[in-house]
Amino acid sequence: MPASSIRFLLNNEIVTLDNIDPNITLLQYLRENRFDKGTKEGCASGDCGACTVVVAELSLVNSSELTYKSINACITFAGSIHGKQLITVEHLKQGAKLHHVQQSLVDNHASQCGFCTPGFVMSSFALHKKTHKPNREEVVEALAGNLCRCTGYRSIIDAAMESSENAEEDSFAQHYRQTVKQLNDLAQLPSAQLSCAGRDYFSPKSIDELAQRLIDKPNSTLVAGGTDLALSVTQNLATIERLVYLGNVVELNNIVETADEVIIGSGVPYSQFTPVLEKNYPELGEMIERIGSMQVRNNGTLGGNIGNASPIGDMPPALIALGAQMTLQCGDKVRKIAVEDYFTAYKQTLLEKSEFIKDIFIPKAQPGKILKLYKISKRLDDDISAVLAAIFIEVENNEVKTLRISFGGMAGIPMRAKQCEAALLAKPFTQENIAAAQQALTLDFKPMSDVRASDSYRMKVAQNLLLKCYLELQNRKIETRVVNYA
Repeated sequence: MPASSIRFLLNNEIVTLDNIDPNITLLQYLRENRFDKGTKEGCASGDCGACTVVVAELSLVNSSELTYKSINACITFAGSIHGKQLITVEHLKQGAKLHHVQQSLVDNHASQCGFCTPGFVMSSFALHKKTHKPNREEVVEALAGNLCRCTGYRSIIDAAMESSENAEEDSFAQHYRQTVKQLNDLAQLPSAQLSCAGRDYFSPKSIDELAQRLIDKPNSTLVAGGTDLALSVTQNLATIERLVYLGNVVELNNIVETADEVIIGSGVPYSQFTPVLEKNYPELGEMIERIGSMQVRNNGTLGGNIGNASPIGDMPPALIALGAQMTLQCGDKVRKIAVEDYFTAYKQTLLEKSEFIKDIFIPKAQPGKILKLYKISKRLDDDISAVLAAIFIEVENNEVKTLRISFGGMAGIPMRAKQCEAALLAKPFTQENIAAAQQALTLDFKPMSDVRASDSYRMKVAQNLLLKCYLELQNRKIETRVVNYA
C-alpha cells in the first residue's frame, strides 16, 4: 500500500498533516499552525518542561487500553505523533469547569507568574492517569522535568498530590472507548510519510519496511525519541533532509525476557524498559532516573543512546561493564556484536551504510556479581555526565574473580579500563591493590578538558570512584556479617 499522510487525534479531532515541514516540532506546530498558545517555549531543549504535552497511545500489551505519557513538545518532531492522541492544556477544561488537576493548582495557590503552569498541569495530568492517589515520591519524579522560575514548588507538589479518586469523571474517561476505537482505526493505515520543500519524514510499521527504506535511501537519518537529534534543529538550526521514525516499527518496540537475558528493542523508551532492568540491577534503575526527566525518559530510547555514539552517553558504560551485546541489521542480514565493539572513534561506530540497531541483549543478574554505577555531573538530576563509572565485580574469599570496568567521559568513546582491570583481577581485594589500579588508570585514559571538567579533575574523580567502590563493598561485607549474626 502507498504511504499515507501523518494522521492523529488532537484531543478528539482527527488531524491530517500533509504539507508541513518534516523538521517542525510539535511545539512549533501547536503555536504556529494551531495557534494553541498554552504550550510554552522556555528552552527549546527539553530542560524546563514549559512545553509539556501528553500523548495517549494504544498499549503494546492490550490494544483495547490506552497509556498516557508526558513529553517535551519542543524536542519532538510532529511526524512522530502519527496514530496517537495529542492532549494539550487547552483540552483539559471540562465545559465551564476546570479539570481536577487545574483546580488543585488554583486551590493550592500554585500558579505564580503562570508561564510554567501549563507544563506542570500536563505532567500532573499524566501522573493522575496512572494513579489517582500519587505519593510524594511519585509526584516529585513526575514533576522533576518542570522548572518553576518563581521557585514555588511546595504548593505545586501539594496540588499534584491531591487525590483524584473521587473527582468527577473527565472527558478523556468519558470518551475512552471512542478514543481506543479511533486509534485502532488509525493503526490500520499504511506507513505514514510527510514531504515538503524537498524534505521527507517516513514512519515505517515493520522492520522489513524500515530495512528496505534504508537500502533505498541510505542517507536517511533515524529518529526514535529525538531527545538529542531534535536539538540539532532547535538549537543549531540544522536541516534534516530525510527522517525515518522508528517509534511505530513493531519489532523494535518489544521487551523479551529469557532465563539469562533481557532483550530490549532499540525503539523502546526508557520509561518502559527501566522496571525490568531495575529488578536485576537496582543501581541501574537509579542511574536511569538521572539521565533525564520523565518527559525525556518517556521518549528517549536505549537504541538512540547507543546509536548517538556520544562519549558521555550514560548507558553505554553500564552495558559494556555488563558484557551486553546488540544486533545490527541491514536488509535481511543480521549480525550480533558486543556493545563494547560498537564504538570505534569519537562519534564513529561499526554501523555500515543502511544498517540499524535492532536489539540490545543484557545479561541478567547473577549471585555474587555486583554492578556499581557512579555518575558525576554538576546537577544531580537531568544533567550530562562529566564522568560515569561502571564497575561489574565479583569478589570471592577476598579475591577478585570477575571484573569489568568501563568509563564514559574519559575518552572519545565509552570504553573499558583494561590496565586497571589487570591490576585487580585474580588478586586480593585490598586497598593496596586498589591504589595500583588507580595508578593503572593513567595508562588507560588521557582525558580531555572541556566545559564540564578538566582532564586532571576527570582523572582524579575516576581514581576516587575506584576507592569509593572498594569502601562500599567492604561496608557491605560488614553489614552482611552483622545481619547474618543477628
